[in-house]
Amino acid sequence: MKFTRRQLLASGAVATTLVGASAILINRKNNRMTLKNASNEFYRSLPIPELLDANKLGNNIELTAQEGMTEIVPSYSTPTYGYSSSYLGPTIRIQRGDIVNMKITNALDSVTTVHWHGLFVPSELDGGPYGVINPGQVWQPSLHINQPASTAWYHPHPHGDTARQVYMGLAGLIYVEDGSSNDLGLPNRYGLDDLPIVLQDRFFTADGDMVYDGSPMAVMHGSRGNTLIVNGTYGPVAEVPKGMVRLRFLNGANARNFRLIFDDSRLMQVIANDNGFIANPVAVSELTIAPGERYEVLVDFSDGTVSALLTYPDQKGRPATGLSDSLNELMTDIKDILTPVMRFDPVDDVSVVTRDLPLKLVELPTPVVPADIKHRTFILDSMTAVNMPMTGQMEPMAGMDHSQMGGSMAMEGKSGLAMGMKMGINGKTFDMTRVDAEVKLGNKEIWELRGTEMAHPFHIHGASFRILNVDGAVPPEHQSGNKDTVLVNEWVQLLVSFDQPTSPSRPFMFHCHILEHEDAGMMGQYVTV
Repeated sequence: MKFTRRQLLASGAVATTLVGASAILINRKNNRMTLKNASNEFYRSLPIPELLDANKLGNNIELTAQEGMTEIVPSYSTPTYGYSSSYLGPTIRIQRGDIVNMKITNALDSVTTVHWHGLFVPSELDGGPYGVINPGQVWQPSLHINQPASTAWYHPHPHGDTARQVYMGLAGLIYVEDGSSNDLGLPNRYGLDDLPIVLQDRFFTADGDMVYDGSPMAVMHGSRGNTLIVNGTYGPVAEVPKGMVRLRFLNGANARNFRLIFDDSRLMQVIANDNGFIANPVAVSELTIAPGERYEVLVDFSDGTVSALLTYPDQKGRPATGLSDSLNELMTDIKDILTPVMRFDPVDDVSVVTRDLPLKLVELPTPVVPADIKHRTFILDSMTAVNMPMTGQMEPMAGMDHSQMGGSMAMEGKSGLAMGMKMGINGKTFDMTRVDAEVKLGNKEIWELRGTEMAHPFHIHGASFRILNVDGAVPPEHQSGNKDTVLVNEWVQLLVSFDQPTSPSRPFMFHCHILEHEDAGMMGQYVTV
């Protein structure tokens, strides 16, 4: 049986990629992307989260995790969570060298935590699953910021309920500044030529309700939506100056990888990844971002041409093997379909400050591997079912009643986590009473990560790393900087630096950043000694 593109668009194999957005096919004749009937997909101004500049607020930041109603899809409101807003949270700008006092109030009906993903602080301040904030309680950590300029983010991390809470909308960006953006002449006018871009996918019903799927299948593959949203809205348009614009991408999805490309093949100049600037701008026409990863890019809009950002379908990172000819043809056709993400409209009424691309960003030394360095291997194990019947009504997770499972946000079928689905690392599912690794504070180690069955984004708390090897090859140049999250397809090799102290009772985590996998136990913990 052969599949036509029309059949492909109608097939369930790609339904979660294409609902809510027009299909876009590669024009093979001139090898350029062309939008087909997609202009009406973009009609709302890109929302820009409120900016909280800690330095101007006496280094005191207050956030409230709260419920709300949000019109993500036009004309429909749906229950959501947010930090001091109905969905997502403000962008927090902090300065290197400052001590920032955070005050987090939990106004939810559920236990939560706040993890500072990409900030390097001691483990008791990290906000992992040990940093529980009960409903009605307040957490007030003081964070000493001592790291280079970078884009970090914050999100909940309660074990067993991280995926649902992030899906509901609990996430926000953090800009760490040290003066280097000004020194380098980079765009840094927040919301004008320095844009926060939070990429997510969510599942919406025909009635506009956002639905979280906690079924066993969703836990196995990660929750993936049928609609792409940016900064909490569908089909946004950003008006930008006719010059150089800085885009700070965060993949805030639960599981989906974004493989971004502009419809006119416009280049993206990567200037930074997770933990700071790379040595010099690296031009790419496509950029893959895994859940939890951040990239900063410069895009030149000086030609004044409207340009749409698109993404390829997410094939979960692992090539299919052993398929029939018809299925192989289907998979080939999938690669030719793109989905609109957002549009950029260059306008004259936003003044141009930056036109030139810096040639050099920072000094980035070549990784040096000591001869006696310790090696560890971690295998990200695939799905294991424990007492998992495939039918039945949904039950709440242990210690939670139905009101804590998201209110009117439906869960389809029985929760895979409630049904005993377990995943693990090196054959062991997560156990808060077990320390999986002891590392010497100030040392470096080589961690080799191997994935099974699908690609897994891997995140280490409290540590940064340099990528040494990706599937047997040198990593691409735009991944040459310091990172805390990496996509593990077959295997990767990392040089990890352990510079933050741990409390014996509060280890640091390392885990898959497919959030359903994390909740199901694909997580371990380490202490520095």
